[in-house]
Order: sequence, then structure tokens, then C-alpha cells
Amino acid sequence: MENEKVTIIGSGPAGLAAAIYTARAGLNPLVIGGSPYGGQLMLTTEVENFPGFPTIMGPELIETMRKQVKGLNVRIIDQNITSIDFSKKPFTLGYLDKTITTDAVIIATGAKALWLGLESETRLRGKGVSACATCDGFFFKGKDVAVVGGGDTAMEEALTLTKFASKVYLIHRRSEFRASKIMGERVKSHKNIEVILDTQITEVVGENKVEGIKAQNIKTHESRDIKLDGVFVAIGHKPDTELFKNAIKLDEAGYILTNAMLAERIMLGKEPSGAFKPTKDHCYYGTATSVEGVFAAGDCVDHVYRQAATAAGLGVSAALDAERWLEA
Repeated sequence: MENEKVTIIGSGPAGLAAAIYTARAGLNPLVIGGSPYGGQLMLTTEVENFPGFPTIMGPELIETMRKQVKGLNVRIIDQNITSIDFSKKPFTLGYLDKTITTDAVIIATGAKALWLGLESETRLRGKGVSACATCDGFFFKGKDVAVVGGGDTAMEEALTLTKFASKVYLIHRRSEFRASKIMGERVKSHKNIEVILDTQITEVVGENKVEGIKAQNIKTHESRDIKLDGVFVAIGHKPDTELFKNAIKLDEAGYILTNAMLAERIMLGKEPSGAFKPTKDHCYYGTATSVEGVFAAGDCVDHVYRQAATAAGLGVSAALDAERWLEA
């Protein structure tokens, strides 16, 4: 069994960017891309904020990046990793009935937005239903939209949407926000935001696009219909890191802790329970995890920005870190 120099787990923007840079560094990377491959962009319609592409469909952007990666003779296997062993070097990874060893690993498994679980929501995803105001808010200029959620992310989404939409309904199933007090006050005082508490969406209305919602008060069971053009679900994200929970340090929400993210948290006075202390030689690598030789990038690390472009940037950083670590 031939040992790999570097293996990349994941084939969204972070994984593919890492593949480009490690390939150009002569490391002959192997990409275990997942099934289905491509991450959240494969569920996205128009993308207008990825540098170099004024407008492009999400799946088309992934295919363009994959074509570039394959042009560098990178091997891509569209399967899911099912087992890992980071306890000794070289590291061991398993998929299907195969096992490989590798000197370095770049984890780029991404994250998934949490959804309400409604059939109508799933059917209209990308047709007015979104989980990213920064990505899709521009398409709702002068229209009415709803944001679902009660945390800081929901507050930020609602405030972002006021730059585009005529009116924003903020719908939360509890009687109080989970968000910080200052964010909650900003939302409550905004003239274009109407807060609806103790309420859940029971249906997203529309055949080929969002035309409204049906909502129900949890306490009184009263129902109401609201006409609008978009629904933004902001009830959280779940990083795809379950496989690594016993192998590397994660934070309370399951995001992978890297040197850079850990330093940021500590500076903000929010040191996570999974904190680790990097060794003297390993502290120079921003994308390094708690296991030397294992790096991480993209939405499985980033709980703040969660953009395709920032994921790609982190993928580049991880590739450069892995290259320097292997040289050292």
C-alpha cells in the first residue's frame, strides 16, 4: 500500500482550493471528496459574490473548480471517509473496503445549515427559501421576507436583509430571544422589522417560488397567513465533524479548533472547553488542529463567516501550512 503525502477530506471550496495549492507544490494530493460531493454550493442557485464570477450557479462553480483540480492531475474519489486513526503516523483513513495511509491530512468537510423540516421548505429551497442573507439578500430588493430564529445569527440575518427588503418579519418560536441583549434591541427598534414571538412556520406557501407562509402561535394555536417573497432559516449550522470528535479537539458546537480559531476565542475571553496548547514548533500553523499533521479549513472550522470565498481562502492557508509542515 503506497503512502500518501497529503490527503484532503472534502470537496467544497475549501477542499478544492487546498487541492490546487498542494498539487502545485508537487505533493500529489489525494482528495476524498464525499458522496454527494461539493458541499452546500451544490444546493445553491445563483452565486454573485464569489470573486471572478459576476454570476454563476452553485453547482457550476463547483464543477469549474473540480475541472481546474483535475487539470492538475489530482485524484478525486467521491466517497465518504468512514474510519480514521490519528493516534500514530502515518495516519490511517478508511472508506468502503479500502484503507490508506497519509503523512498529512486536511479536513474540509464543511457544515450543514439546520432546517425546519417542512416538505414545502425543502421543495422551495433555492426558490425563495435560503439559509444565508449575505449570499441571497440582494435578490430580495424591495420585497417582503421572513427570518426564522432567535439567536445572534438570526438577528444579523434580519438586520442584513433590511438593506434590501422592504419589510422583514422575524419569527421565533419562544417568547424571548436567545441572542445577546444588544442584538435583540437593535432588531426590536428597527422600523422595517416586525418581531413575531411564540410562533412557528407550519408551511411555506408557493408552487414554483415562495409566495407566503402559514404560521401558528404556539400558545394560542391561532394561525395566520403572511404574504412574502422569501424565507431565511437561521436556526443554526451543524459542522460535519462527527467522525473526528474522539480524534481531535472540537468546540462545544462541534467546530474543529485550529490554532488561529483558538487564539481568536482566547483573545475574546471565550476559551472553549476543547482548548489545547500547541507545541512550540506547531504554533506557527494557523490551520493546525490539536494533532500535529492534521489541518482543517472551511465551514467545519469557521462558525463566523461561512462564505464560499472565505472557505476557499482557508483551504489555501491549510495547503500552505501542510506544505511547510511536511518540509519541516
